[in-house]
Amino acid sequence: MTDFDPANFANVGPKEFAQLVKSTPDDKIAAVMASDLRGKVLSEVFNRMPSLFRADRAGSTNAVIHWTITGRPDGGSDTYEVVIENGTCTVSDTPQRDPKLTLTLGPVEFLKIVSGGANPVMMFMTGKLKAKGDLGLAANIANLFDIPKA
Repeated sequence: MTDFDPANFANVGPKEFAQLVKSTPDDKIAAVMASDLRGKVLSEVFNRMPSLFRADRAGSTNAVIHWTITGRPDGGSDTYEVVIENGTCTVSDTPQRDPKLTLTLGPVEFLKIVSGGANPVMMFMTGKLKAKGDLGLAANIANLFDIPKA
């Protein structure tokens, strides 16, 4: 599979998804994420988070994290809530709790981070990723998940 087509995402594993993001030009990813396919892409990525969560690395971490992905076709953004508590990870597309950390970034940057193709610290330093709240948690968040490397 060489085409960045959300219809195929459910059929590929994390490593194949990472390879797909890595091999797709940014402008093609941006076009898909500015289309009506955006919700399908985001749902697929966030629905995988609980299965990629590493409870053994989380220890006693309890946190509510809001991921705000900008660049929606209507000019708005989508916010997903990831809750880590008692060794579990749950995800909701309707945030209901006050976050300990809010991460805000564009859709291309988001897909690069969750597919292991970008350095979140560098993105933060260059302003492509904004973090509000617990910056220690932000620096450690990648360690809490099995992020595939393409």
